[in-house]
Amino acid sequence: MRACRIIGATLAAAITLLPAMGHAAELILSLSKPRITISSSFAGDNIMLFGVVDADVPAEGYDVVVTVRGPNQSFITWRKARRFGLWMNVDGRSFLAAPSYLAVLSNREPALMADADTLRQEQAGFANNRLLQRVGSDYADVVPEDPFRQAFLRVKQAQGLYLEHTSGVEFIAPNVFRTTIPIPGTAPVGTYDVVVKVFSDRALVSRGTLALDVAKVDFEQTVASAAQHQPWLYGIATALLALGVGFIANLVFRKD
Repeated sequence: MRACRIIGATLAAAITLLPAMGHAAELILSLSKPRITISSSFAGDNIMLFGVVDADVPAEGYDVVVTVRGPNQSFITWRKARRFGLWMNVDGRSFLAAPSYLAVLSNREPALMADADTLRQEQAGFANNRLLQRVGSDYADVVPEDPFRQAFLRVKQAQGLYLEHTSGVEFIAPNVFRTTIPIPGTAPVGTYDVVVKVFSDRALVSRGTLALDVAKVDFEQTVASAAQHQPWLYGIATALLALGVGFIANLVFRKD
């Protein structure tokens, strides 16, 4: 009898520890191409993502949020103020390990897919992506209305590196969807994480991840590698090249 109680308690504990993912469904994902090569003429590219939810379609269908994050970088956002008749940087905020590229694509507004706590926990939706900041001696992700966060997002959106499309995911069958991931010409190189989360009846039912590589090739890759791994040699070569170009220009355009 005691053994039965122990087994029952163990099963109950195991059930409470299961992930809160509703009715789990298998997710099959595929990219039109897993690698983008950047050359001197690269002006951007579009990558197609296809997904299949391998389960019976529930009564209210599926919702999908696709989040694409580029390599993490650190940024500083400055607040300007007028001092002595001049506009000057008077205060700044550091964003640590923020994605250099962020795209959030969904079939409708994420706020309609699940409750606010679930969306924040899953970072589903543009406003729910965490951006770690250094505030004095503390590190935190502040509220979405924080002026430094809003300024940071405006700058990245103006650069074409942050975007949100709430109608960017299209269902071409009840359990088959697709979306287009735009990669701008200014996209940083590195590995991009493509995270797909599927919701149904306001609960997370599946998630999947793919990797997308953005890399330079040929001469551009050689220059980038030299700048990163041999900075002194790269600096000297750049200076000599500039002197050489200036000397040749002086010979060609000088007036006797």
